[in-house]
Formats: sequence, C-alpha cells, structure tokens
Amino acid sequence: MISPRALWLRRTLRFRITAVATAVTLVVLVALSVLTSDLIRPLLVRAADTELTETLTGVVAEVTAGQPPRTGPVGVQVHVLDTAGEPVDGRPKPDLSGADLRSLKAGTPVLRSGDEPPQRWVGTVATAPDGAQRLVAVGTALVGYQSAPQRALNWLLLAAVLGVAAAGAATWFAVRYSLRPVERIRLAAARLPAGSRLPLPSADDELRSLAAALNALLSRRDEATERMRRFTGDAAHELRSPVASIRVQAEVAVANPDPELSQEVLAEVVRESVRLSTLVDGLLTLARSDAGELPAAEPVDVASAARDAVARIGAADQHGDTGGGPAVRLHAAGPAWVSAAPAEVDLVLDNLLRNAVRHARAHVTVSVLYAASTVRLVVDDDGYGIGEEHRGRVFDRFYRVQDDRSRLSGGAGLGLALVAEVVRRRGGVVEVGESPEGGARFQVRWRTLPS
Repeated sequence: MISPRALWLRRTLRFRITAVATAVTLVVLVALSVLTSDLIRPLLVRAADTELTETLTGVVAEVTAGQPPRTGPVGVQVHVLDTAGEPVDGRPKPDLSGADLRSLKAGTPVLRSGDEPPQRWVGTVATAPDGAQRLVAVGTALVGYQSAPQRALNWLLLAAVLGVAAAGAATWFAVRYSLRPVERIRLAAARLPAGSRLPLPSADDELRSLAAALNALLSRRDEATERMRRFTGDAAHELRSPVASIRVQAEVAVANPDPELSQEVLAEVVRESVRLSTLVDGLLTLARSDAGELPAAEPVDVASAARDAVARIGAADQHGDTGGGPAVRLHAAGPAWVSAAPAEVDLVLDNLLRNAVRHARAHVTVSVLYAASTVRLVVDDDGYGIGEEHRGRVFDRFYRVQDDRSRLSGGAGLGLALVAEVVRRRGGVVEVGESPEGGARFQVRWRTLPS
C-alpha cells in the first residue's frame, strides 16, 4: 500500500505548491470569516451605544434645566423615571426589570437579548431643578442582532471560496510561469552534447546561479571522466606489458623444453610477476583512496620509520636488487610523531627512496625535520634532477620523466602518484624541487601529532 507521503511526492512541484498555497489561503479566509461574523454583534451594540449616548446627553440637559424631555430619533425610546422606576414624563412605563433599573442608575448599559428584537438601553441619574432625582433611560431595538452574524458568515464563506479559487488559479499560473526557465534548463541539459555548457540566463537571479552551478558540475564531471579515461588507458597499457612478457616467456619454455632455458624463463617470469603484482597493488591502493577508504590513523614516528626504510634499501642493495646503488644517509635528530597509518608512511618512504636510489649517482640523503606544527621528510639525491617543465606533472599517475629509462628500470609511473595521494589524504603536502646536491629534492610535510 502506497503511503500518503509517497503519493504526495509523486505529484509535480507545481501541484504541490498550488495545493499548499490554496490550503493555507482557505484556512486563513475561513478563520477571518468566522472572526468577522463574531464581531457583527459587538459592532451593532457599539453603533447603538454611540447614537443612544448622544440622545441621552441632550435629554439629561433638558431634565436638569427643567424643560420637557425631547422625543428621540426614529426608533429610539426616551423615558424619564423616578428612582422607583415609575414614569414622570407622561409616557408608558418601559419594559425594564428591577435589575435593569439598578444597572441604569449605576450608569451601566443594559442589553435585553431575550426581547424580540433585542433591546439596548443606556441611562443615568439627573437632578431636576426642584432637587428631585430622575432616571433618564434611552433605548433602541437592535434589528438583525440575532440573524446578521449568520448571514454575514454565509456571505463571507462564499467570498472565501471564491477567493481561494482565485488564489489557487493565480498560484498555478504563477508557478508555471516561474518554472518555465527551469524547464528550459532541463531540456537544454537533456540535449547537451559532451563538452558543452548550459546557457546562462540574462537575469542575475537564482536560476542563473543554478545554471552556473550545473556548469561547474559538468566541468567536474568531464574532468573526472577524462581522468578515468586516461587512467584506464594507462592501466591497460601498463598491464599489457608484463602480461605479454610472461606469455612470451611461457611460450618459449613450452617450445624449447631445455632445463637450463626453463630456469632462465622462470626467473624472468618471476621478475615480471613481481612487477605485475606491484602494479596491481598500486592500482588497488589508488582506487581505495579515490573511494575515500582510509586506514585508521595512529601515532607514527617518521624518524624510526625512515631508519627502517633505509635498512630495507641497504638489504636490497646487498642482494643486488638495486644493482649496487648509491649510499643512503639518514639525518634524524629525534622522534617525529605524526598521525597516519604505518603502512602509509612506509609506502611514502619506500617509494621516495627507491626513486632516489634509482636516479642517484653516488649518494642519497634522507632528513627528518621536526617543527612545532609540521614534520618534514626531505629526500635528496645527486642525480640528474627533474626539469621545471616536469615538476608540475611528476605526481600524475603513469607519468614518467624519462619514459624509456623508467620502463627498463621497472617503474610503472605510480610510485610518486601513490606518495602524493596518501599524504594529501592525511592533510599533508608533497613538493619536488632542486636538491643542493644537484639532483632532485622531494619534500613531504605532515601535520604533527596533536599533543
């Protein structure tokens, strides 16, 4: 069963806005109608009191002066009574109870709502020239006192219904007209070819801001698509090389079942498999980073991790993995703690050191510098360095400064990209420049561990 909310959300925006505006208008107009109808009776009484008070003032002046009381306006009764309620003006006794007479003597108006029609009386006590106290009472019939509110309510409700209908129609057309530019933007976006952008409305309003935001979103989408296209193409190209090499070596071994040749082929297959495994691991690391997956951070001593990385490079050199590479020196005054994953720090150190050893001529210097807010890892080599035209792209994925040389040395162009990615994810910065020793200087800045 579909819920009311789901049914409501299935309606168009125009319908929902019109329905809400119409409902609010209906509630307001009905409330105003009821309130206005309730004010009819007080308004009738107030109008009667104004007329009666004017008449009463004139009659009191006449009684005080000893003159015969005047006759009131049409529909207004004027009576002069003694304190017992008996008429002294020769007119019939008014239909007033003892309680009514006491209220009038006190100057309080009286409303006889049980009469047909209801009667309104005002009165006061005046002193005649002979010193006698006289009660002057003035009254009138409140015609329509009972029926006017209901009639007024009926007419007001009819006016409210007409007003609601007019408000609903006006809201419908106003929303339709207001959403017309949005519909044009939607249609333009649906027909928009790749690389194109939405036209900006001439008016500097919310729709122009919406179109500009959509254009910015399209730009980011195109950039992401282009990066993904290049990344996919480069990854396929890089994976093709070791896979093809392994296949060729295996075919050679199958075609020439020579034990000595098979041993050489197996060694080559192992080397290419290691290269392929390293490439796949790098691609997986970048994919997890792009997806926002970060390992839990913990305190890591960069100085201690640098000593371990230098030891690993030395062990690899002794086994011939680096081809008898240059000497690696470490300068670290003391512990330098950062908040990161130990595997991330090892990845940064291993990639930077392998890159430096691969291109250095005689020696590599690793420095760990601790400051109040940052920990700096500086790796210098005395190789050929990196030209300024390459420094802006050296951290791009699959980018090589010397493509042929990197391929022969086993690099896939992912090491520096991995370094930049994992450092950036922790709020750090990686820079490349010229080393005082003549080669390249890679500098990594991490935020220090909060105390």
